[in-house]
Amino acid sequence: MLGDRNVTVFYDDVMLGHDPRVDVPYIPSRVEKRVRNLLKDLNFKWSYPEHPGRLKAITEHLAENPIPGVQLSAGAHATYDQLARVHTNTYLDHIFSLDGQNAWLDRDTTAVSPDSIKAATSAAGNAIAAVEAVVKGEAQSAFALVRPPGHHAEPVRARGFCLFNNVAVAAAHAKAKLGCERILIIDWDAHHGNGTQDIFWAESDVLFFDTHVAAPFYPGSGFLDEVGAGFGEGYTVNVPLPESTGDIPFERAFRDILIPAARHFEPDLVLVSAGFDPHRNDTALNLTYDGFAVLTSIVQEIADEHCEGKLAFVLEGGYNLTSLAHGVHAVLKVLAGGDVPVLEECGLKEVRAAAEFHLDAFGDDE
Repeated sequence: MLGDRNVTVFYDDVMLGHDPRVDVPYIPSRVEKRVRNLLKDLNFKWSYPEHPGRLKAITEHLAENPIPGVQLSAGAHATYDQLARVHTNTYLDHIFSLDGQNAWLDRDTTAVSPDSIKAATSAAGNAIAAVEAVVKGEAQSAFALVRPPGHHAEPVRARGFCLFNNVAVAAAHAKAKLGCERILIIDWDAHHGNGTQDIFWAESDVLFFDTHVAAPFYPGSGFLDEVGAGFGEGYTVNVPLPESTGDIPFERAFRDILIPAARHFEPDLVLVSAGFDPHRNDTALNLTYDGFAVLTSIVQEIADEHCEGKLAFVLEGGYNLTSLAHGVHAVLKVLAGGDVPVLEECGLKEVRAAAEFHLDAFGDDE
């Protein structure tokens, strides 16, 4: 029943301060020049897709449609040492040197504004807080409502709107400080989590499972045969999918691949890189809100079976504000004990309803 489970949502307004704008002066650099050359050739005005309105849309929708059992909290900023578990010192020193400035970081048009570093340390810190809450038993599950996102950020490089790899920072903290020995990370964003894969590529204590649109879709990685290396061989599981994939194939992937993998691995913590750009109104793939709900229920079942329900979500992508807000809401309802829908092919429910409505018109008159 809705409200039977308690869920803590971690959020801080400081993350709204990350707000790169293309019409303000940036630090002169080769990257800045290359980005400007890319933007000037566009036939429309480009604005930074990963903007503060994303979090505002979610929090406003939650305020208007509260969910029993869901409470808000705020975590501390991640420290340099916590970030350094997954990023190199050279990279961190460079990023922190940009505090208070506007700068382009790569030709993917990843950028920072004056308050971006504070926002990014808050994002990673709230991901850590979500993990601490579930491991310490302070919440049955948690959702880190954060930005900038993280799963494209590599040990030495910002990519795809991501500065720090939030879910990787949280996982590394769980290993280093919370006694977690086997962590399952599930990434259902439409884009492959190349950064998370890279960070844990050769580790056997993190199982990384990723569903995404197949290459050459950005970032062009996540092939079926990318399975890790060294001690980590077999601990990366990629499921590349066509852009038209919808709810039912997603459910099959989770039931037929993820559940057996989790039973073999036996995680003591489950994390989800939760992107909402797989929604049919967003970037790619064809998920519905019911689809997100069912995937959440499967992940919750895995956490209940293997690690006493220790489950934390970390927000990644999602750029259609309506589907982003409603998608997060659908996930939180399931985490809080709400009913789980039964999936079927898109349109069948509507056809049945129409048939029932029209049936009498075609029946025999009596």
